[in-house]
Amino acid sequence: MELYAAFEILSWETFLKLLIAALLSLVIGLERELKRKPVGLKTSMVISTFSCLLTIISIESVYLAEPSEFSGVNVTMDPLRLAAQIVSGIGFLGAGVILKRGNDSISGLTTAAMIWGAGGIGIAVAAGFYLEAATAVLIVLVGIEVLPPLLFRFGPKRLRMEEANMIIKVKDQENIRFVVQELNATDLLIESLSIRKTVDEVDPSIDRYELRVRLGYLQDRNTIDLFQEISEIQNIELVEIELLNH
Repeated sequence: MELYAAFEILSWETFLKLLIAALLSLVIGLERELKRKPVGLKTSMVISTFSCLLTIISIESVYLAEPSEFSGVNVTMDPLRLAAQIVSGIGFLGAGVILKRGNDSISGLTTAAMIWGAGGIGIAVAAGFYLEAATAVLIVLVGIEVLPPLLFRFGPKRLRMEEANMIIKVKDQENIRFVVQELNATDLLIESLSIRKTVDEVDPSIDRYELRVRLGYLQDRNTIDLFQEISEIQNIELVEIELLNH
């Protein structure tokens, strides 16, 4: 009866841990889901719940292990060895959502960190650190949802800027310097600039130049207005703008 009672208590405690891990991970998953990121509710819940389960197995197996049949042999087990392997294994999932786009921007770093964090929630809850796990989730949500808007609003000017890639085509070489000066005059931050010489498809005798510009602009500036403003600069024949989302 004592053994049955012990297993009954263990079962209820295991169920409670799995439930808490799933609920806490849903908070993180919901934040990713609302932002249309690859890892959402289901993925976060699966990672956290199974991380919790494996950690419980790792811890409880230490107490359920039978003594060695050989006298004089001391068998020691690390209750968190399996949990350490969970952290390494989750790294492969995180690497799968990190993408380098054609515009040289890297996306998915926050999502990868969230995957790692979901596993950490499961491990913490399984080890009995309920308050610590809930506090970590709260801190992460504040850091992601509350602090960035405040920094963008009251922080340095650079933090309040959006980034974009721009392709500008001009006809003559002497127009390049004029266009760059006009861009600087529009309160844009030019982060990088590359120039490529091309040949006109209609008249090969005419040289044309393609400027690839990576720039920053204040968030309160409308992208359409920015496009129209740059298009009105003299000697510009074509403008393409691509926003960079991090």
